[in-house]
Amino acid sequence: MTERTWAGTHTFAAEAVLEPSTIVEAQELVAGHRRIRSLGTRHSFNDLADTDGVLLALTAIEPAIEIDEAARTVTVGAGTRYAVVARHLADRGWALHNMGSLPHISVGGATATSTHGSGDRNGSLATAVRALEFIAPDGSLRRVAAGDPDFAGSVVHLGALGPVTRITLAIEPTYRVRQDTYVGLAWDDLFERFDELTASGYSVSVFTRWNTPDVGEVWVKERLDESSAPEMAPTVLGARRVSEKADSPAADGLDNTTEQGGVPGEWCERLPHFRIDATPSNGDEIQTEYWVAREVAVEAIAAVRAIADRVEPALLVSELRTVAADELWLSPGYGRDSVCIHFTWKNRPDAVATAIGHVERALAPFDPRPHWGKVFAMPVGESLPRLHAFRDLVARMDPDRKFWGPYLGRVLGI
Repeated sequence: MTERTWAGTHTFAAEAVLEPSTIVEAQELVAGHRRIRSLGTRHSFNDLADTDGVLLALTAIEPAIEIDEAARTVTVGAGTRYAVVARHLADRGWALHNMGSLPHISVGGATATSTHGSGDRNGSLATAVRALEFIAPDGSLRRVAAGDPDFAGSVVHLGALGPVTRITLAIEPTYRVRQDTYVGLAWDDLFERFDELTASGYSVSVFTRWNTPDVGEVWVKERLDESSAPEMAPTVLGARRVSEKADSPAADGLDNTTEQGGVPGEWCERLPHFRIDATPSNGDEIQTEYWVAREVAVEAIAAVRAIADRVEPALLVSELRTVAADELWLSPGYGRDSVCIHFTWKNRPDAVATAIGHVERALAPFDPRPHWGKVFAMPVGESLPRLHAFRDLVARMDPDRKFWGPYLGRVLGI
C-alpha cells in the first residue's frame, strides 16, 4: 500500500482501496469483506480511516443531488465534495448554513468528524445533518433520521457504524457574504473584548503566530441577506480594515484564498477560506486542533500565548474560531459553545510532536477536546459525556467489529 492522506502525514496500512461506482456495488463489497472502513477525500491528518482490512472509497459514486424544497433539505452522495453540493444549491437559490475552510472535503467525511466553519451561532457542519443512509455489516442499507432514538449518536460516527452512502442536509434560502480583513489587533484587546470580536460578523477567524507584537489577521465574513452591501467598520477593536487580499495564512506566498476586500459574493464563494481551484493551505503540513468551552477560552488562549517560544519553531499559523453547542454524542462541541484553537504545523513530525506536548500540557486545565481528524497525543478519556453510549451503539450496530480500526481502539476504546 502506497496510498497516503492528502498532506502525506499517514500512509495507509490497509490491504487495498476499493472504489465502487454504485451504491449496490458498495453494498456487495461490504458484505464480502471481513473488515472494511470508509475513506473520503483523505483530508484527515492521522490514521482515523485506516484498517487492517480494506478501505472503501465512495467518491466515484454519482452525487445524485436531490433538493426537497418543501422540507428544506438536500440529499447527496456522501463522497461528494462540499464545493459540488454548494455550487448546485447556489445555482438553484439555496444555501447551507456554513462551510469549512476547505470546500475540497467530502460531505460524509466532514460531518462524520464534526468539521466546522466559524460563527458564534453556527454549529459544526454535522449539525446540518437530517438523515444518513448506512451500509450495515451484512450489506443492507440502514437509514437513521432526526427524531430516531440513535440519531444523535450516529451523525458524528468516525466510520464506526459503517460506510455512509447518502446524507440529507438542512438548507435555507441563498444569501451573499462579504469578507473583510483586519490587521493590528492588540493582544490586550483580544483578551479583554474577545466576545465583542467574535460577534463582529457572521463568521470570524483570527490568525496568529502567537509570538508577535500584535495578534495577526482577523477575517470577518458578514452575511448579507439584503441586496445591498453595507460599508464595514474601518476598525474592529482598533484593528484596521485593509483593502488588499490576504494570501494563504500559512505564509507560503500562495494566492489560494477566496475573495476578500469587502467584495460581496455568493455564500459558497466567501464562507470557505480557500478556493476550490487552488491547493488549500500549505499542502505540506500537519494540523492539530483543540476545542475548549467558551467561558474558559480567553484563559486557554492566554495559556498558549505564554508558551509561544515553544510553539513557534514548528508553527506555520494558528487560527481561532467559534462554534455553537450541539447535542451530537461524539461532537467536540457536545453540550457547550466552543472556541477552537487550531495549529497548522510545518511538516516536521518530531518538532511537531514536541510542540503538541507543550500545547496539550498548557491546555490540560481547560478540558480540551481534540478534532478527530487532526494529530493529537492526549487521551480523550471521559471528556465526552456520551462516549459510553456511543460504544454501546457501536456494539449493537457492528457486533463483529467489521468497521473497526486501530484508531477506534486506541482513541475511543472500541
